[in-house]
Amino acid sequence: MVFNSCQFFVFMGVFYLLYLAVNGKVRVQNALLLIASYVFYGSWDWRFLSLLLASTVLDYICGMQIYMADGERRRKVILGCAMFGNLFILGIFKYFNFFSANLHLLLSRFGLPGDPVLFNIILPLGISFYTFQTMSYSIDIYRGEMKPVRNFLDFAVFVAFFPHLVAGPILRAKTMMPQIMSPRRLRFSRFYEGCHLMVWGFFLKVFVADNLAMIVDPVFSSSGNYNGVMVLLSLYAFAFQIFGDFAGYSCIAMGLGKWMGFDIPVNFNLPYFATNPQGFWKRWHMSLSTWFMDYLFMPLSFAWRGLGGLGVMAALMVTFTLCGFWHGASWTFILWGVYHGALLSGYRILQPVLAGIGEPRNRILRNAWLILRMVFCFHLVCLGWLFFRAGSIAQAKSMIEAVLFNFRVLPGIGIQHYFLSLLFYTAFLLGVQVLQYRKNDLEAVRKYSFPVRAAFYYTCLLFIMFFGVMKQNGFIYFQF
Repeated sequence: MVFNSCQFFVFMGVFYLLYLAVNGKVRVQNALLLIASYVFYGSWDWRFLSLLLASTVLDYICGMQIYMADGERRRKVILGCAMFGNLFILGIFKYFNFFSANLHLLLSRFGLPGDPVLFNIILPLGISFYTFQTMSYSIDIYRGEMKPVRNFLDFAVFVAFFPHLVAGPILRAKTMMPQIMSPRRLRFSRFYEGCHLMVWGFFLKVFVADNLAMIVDPVFSSSGNYNGVMVLLSLYAFAFQIFGDFAGYSCIAMGLGKWMGFDIPVNFNLPYFATNPQGFWKRWHMSLSTWFMDYLFMPLSFAWRGLGGLGVMAALMVTFTLCGFWHGASWTFILWGVYHGALLSGYRILQPVLAGIGEPRNRILRNAWLILRMVFCFHLVCLGWLFFRAGSIAQAKSMIEAVLFNFRVLPGIGIQHYFLSLLFYTAFLLGVQVLQYRKNDLEAVRKYSFPVRAAFYYTCLLFIMFFGVMKQNGFIYFQF
């Protein structure tokens, strides 16, 4: 059951009518939310509900025990049990085959026989998201940043909350639990905010992302003899496809949350308007980047503070290598993480030099310098997307070689058609984002007069109805 499916609209319609009927009765609202969340998640494969429940029970109990434990040693042991339990489940279902196959490959290089042990299982949807979410809960209690949740039902709602469950954002208990435990009286203003977010989210997914997939997939599914121009166009298309797909999901999740009285944090803030790698990660998948910053990078940089700048760069490399591995059990994802770690480390080295350059005093030159930095940063990110999207490191290497050494417009490829398609599917999105950037406000459109807002919604709905892909395609981040 995906957001862009008839089944979801029926499910949401029935659920929301019941939810409105118990307006303000927080106990009943939470019970209804938990049932709906389990139905939503179980619609893919009911067996994976056991993993969701196991993760919920584990961190609920460990959170209580950490809070009540006497002595730092015992608190650390309980926290270690929580971390081990969560990572063990994640490792078995997401990474076991990767390690088994690579261990077999390593042994075979030394002439040692044997077949790899592989599990014939599918990856449970959203397991990386809810695992990190429950882990942060136990860590925050250990750090003394929050108290444990006494009511198991409330905590179970936090873990399984269906709008964000399978593709984020990664929520924090210290911001969500007060909302879950408080009575929620629904207002029309919040309903309208939710509608605004969902219209934009469906536009990003159905019109932008799913259409751009028809440019991206043929190039990346082919093997060899790549044309550099087509590779570059497909990279641009993928940059906007993955943004439209993931930001679209996040907007829909935020909109559904508004309908139910919740404020889900923003996950994307105009990432392609960043002027440097650090700025990009402050704008892209913000719930994940802040998770790694708070729970991995900061502890590592503190532990290695004696190494000075080298310690910080080492912490960046470890953090982003694991960030890449979080996305998938593949060397391409690991290479993507290493690449971004290297970008951030390089930017840290060059930052004093760049700061000394300064900005031109002339307004036109200053704006040109700003745009130049944005374009340069965007291309650095696109190179990373090549590793992210490629099926193998060998394919990524062949595509880079095509861009460098086979950058020719050949007859019969239809490059003009692909270029115009890319422009058509991204023009309105870019126009809206330029407005948001200039206003420094993601809600800029919603604050305009009624005729402007009506024109915006009318345009989005027209694009969805006449040009949207109605095949109920899944979201890219479902696989993570």
